[in-house]
Amino acid sequence: MNAPLRIAGIETRHFVLPLSHPMTDATHGVHTEFEVVAVCLESDCGRSGIGYTYTIGRGGAAIRSLIQRDIKTLLLGADASRIEQIWERMWRCLHYVGRGGLVAFAMSAVDTALWDLLARSQGQPLWKLLGGYSGQARAYAGGIDLQLGPDELVEQTRCNLAAGFRAIKIKVGRDKLSEDIARLRAVRDFLGPDLPLMVDANMRWTTEQAIRAARSFRDYDVYWLEEPTIPDDYAGLRRIAREGGLPIAAGENLRTIYEFRHTLEAGIAFAEPDVSNIGGITNWLRVARLAYAHNLPVTSHGVHELHLQLLAAIPNPSLLEVHSFGLERFIKNPPQLKDGIMRAGDEPGHGVQFEWDKLREFEVKGG
Repeated sequence: MNAPLRIAGIETRHFVLPLSHPMTDATHGVHTEFEVVAVCLESDCGRSGIGYTYTIGRGGAAIRSLIQRDIKTLLLGADASRIEQIWERMWRCLHYVGRGGLVAFAMSAVDTALWDLLARSQGQPLWKLLGGYSGQARAYAGGIDLQLGPDELVEQTRCNLAAGFRAIKIKVGRDKLSEDIARLRAVRDFLGPDLPLMVDANMRWTTEQAIRAARSFRDYDVYWLEEPTIPDDYAGLRRIAREGGLPIAAGENLRTIYEFRHTLEAGIAFAEPDVSNIGGITNWLRVARLAYAHNLPVTSHGVHELHLQLLAAIPNPSLLEVHSFGLERFIKNPPQLKDGIMRAGDEPGHGVQFEWDKLREFEVKGG
């Protein structure tokens, strides 16, 4: 019998990272920076695991505090290989102040570190440990680009195709629907009929507005319409899916498998759990299995370095989102794209190795 993999140490670090240029969407406005909260777990036998979550500029200090002040005491001395047990313990001890929100972000970082530690201790890449289905994922360029006009979008798309992408997503949700239509038309005309083109409204519309927009977009062979309205409006999602005539993707703002159950039953076509905010890999896999039971594929939101491992592991993957909140500048050997495909590799763990020296100038001390 193998000895328990006891957790002996926990370190949490908080960084505020600048974006390469300002970016916009319909709900959050202009983005200029994002936060990363990283967790390093040390076992009693000297092995380590890294996990992290991110925000779009606010909340990182609170997430770090939750981990250091409340979750840390639940972890020290625990057997790191009993991940389901640890997940349930975190959830039950913190649900009264959470059931989502900051708690889900904090749990995501810790849970990811646990899976990384387990995979490293077994000498396996995470995607093989989790199922080992394909070892790769089809990637798309997820623009955060509501500010761009048609010509600028075409130029951005040209650059993305040159970089190896074979699927594109743009933001929609301008004040005038005619402007969204013009932007979408320009990109579809440039792409031609064969490459997937998605649009993302970031919860911008009411149900009626979303139905009207969806109907207006149908002539442009939209692969999916993402987050057309608030995630809590299951009846509205059902109407948009039924009356709008486009496949719906949703889930980046859901925090529990129970919310996903209602969303899938509302008729969405693509489940979109985010490993950085749904409670980590443990809960992400639950959603993937739930989607499988509904005969539906799973896509991703953000942190493509981690989601690559997850989509490469499961039998029902859709496209992997890659956008400008990536960590390529701050990690060793970031995943490479070739002809629309990213491969997960065979390095033990999830493969994300931070270059701490490059991150140091952006670290938030204290807290």
